[in-house]
Amino acid sequence: MKKIVIGIAAGRKYENYLRWITEVPNVEVIKLSHEAGNYQSISDCHGLLLTGGEDVHPALYKKSEFIEQYHLEDFNQHRDEFELQLLNYSQRNELPLLGICRGLQLTNVFMGGTLIPHIPSFGKPDHTKYEEGKDRYHKVEVVKNSFLETISGEKGEVNSAHHQSVDKVGKGLMINAFSEDGIVEGMERDYKNSNSFLLLVQWHPERMLDPNSTFSKNIRDSFIKSI
Repeated sequence: MKKIVIGIAAGRKYENYLRWITEVPNVEVIKLSHEAGNYQSISDCHGLLLTGGEDVHPALYKKSEFIEQYHLEDFNQHRDEFELQLLNYSQRNELPLLGICRGLQLTNVFMGGTLIPHIPSFGKPDHTKYEEGKDRYHKVEVVKNSFLETISGEKGEVNSAHHQSVDKVGKGLMINAFSEDGIVEGMERDYKNSNSFLLLVQWHPERMLDPNSTFSKNIRDSFIKSI
C-alpha cells in the first residue's frame, strides 16, 4: 500500500484532526501553517484538509460592515491568507480537498460565496456548543443523488459547534445537506465529471461521539480513498 501524505491546516484542536486522519494505515501528515511559513510543503501532499477555528474575515466576501454590525472579533487574517493560497493550489492541481467547519466556510468564500455572520441574528436556532467542550447535536438531511448520500445515507445526526454558516453558495458548489432548521450542513462540486474530490461539512467528523458513524468514518475514508 502506498504512503499517503495529507496536508492539514493548523488551527484549534489540531491534534483531533491529526489523530483522526492517522487512524488510517500508511497515512502521514504535514502540518501547514502561516506561523511555519511552509506553503511550499503543499507540493509534497496528496490531499488537503482544512480545519475549524476562527471566523473568516468578512472583507473576503465584501461584507466588512458585519464586523461592527454583529460584533465580530474572532479573526486571523494571516491564517485566512495562507489557507486561501492552499485552496488555490489544491484547485489548480486537482488535489483532493476535505473542508471541516471553517474549512467549509473558507472554501465557499474562495469560490465566490458569502456567509451568514451570526446564525441567531438571522432568526435561526443556536448551532454553537452547549458549553465549553460539549458539542450540540442535531439531525441532518442529505440531498438525494448527491455524492454525500452515496457515502453517508439520507439522514443522520451530527455534532454542531459553529455560529456562522453559508449564505450565497460559491460558484461550482452545490449544497448536499441541511439541518432541520435550514442551515447548510454540507457542500460538494455541482458537476459530476471532475476527478478532483471536494467535500465540505459543517460538523466535526473528527470528534463525533460515534467514530463509526457514516457521517464520520465514511467522510474520512472516502477522502483517503480518492487519493
